[in-house]
Amino acid sequence: MTNSKVLLPQHRRVDTARVAELYRELLLELGEDPQREGLVGTPERVAAWWAEFLDHDPGRTDTVFPQQLAAGADQMVIVGGLNAWSLCEHHLLPMHLAVTVGYRPGAQVLGLSKFARIVWVHAHRLQVQERLVDAVAEEVAKATGVEDVGAVADGEHLCMSMRGVREQQARTVSYSFRGCFSDSGLGDRLLALTHPRGLR
Repeated sequence: MTNSKVLLPQHRRVDTARVAELYRELLLELGEDPQREGLVGTPERVAAWWAEFLDHDPGRTDTVFPQQLAAGADQMVIVGGLNAWSLCEHHLLPMHLAVTVGYRPGAQVLGLSKFARIVWVHAHRLQVQERLVDAVAEEVAKATGVEDVGAVADGEHLCMSMRGVREQQARTVSYSFRGCFSDSGLGDRLLALTHPRGLR
């Protein structure tokens, strides 16, 4: 079994008092008055959100069960509809990700809720989409003890839709394929199931 903490960068707990102080300074530099009606308490609220986001505890991500697979059976498990918000580390703006994970089970299967928890634990940090799908695939492989894992993410990035080119319909798809997902048609099948009509 794997421990979710092993695959994550270590970080100290958020000093909410210091973060609130920095946000008060930021508001002043932006020409705002932190004491005006509407902004009173805003630095503290934002600091509390950072603590909630970065100190998120998803619970156990490694619960597995014995596999009852018939001899000669060829099976693939796909879990889709895993939605998570993360923060782009380049602009500190949100990105919304829809993640699909597939794997070929061996002697044990991963509890279905653990897929969501694995996605969440990697989304609750400053992130890039490519690293997130790779981390999800790695953690599923370690938890299940199999190398045949694929992870696909379809992302909407506010750093692209609300700034810069302002392409509000733009989508980013990234994937990480391991084992038979990278050297057979399984990766293509997973992508087709995730995006049956292609990118719009």
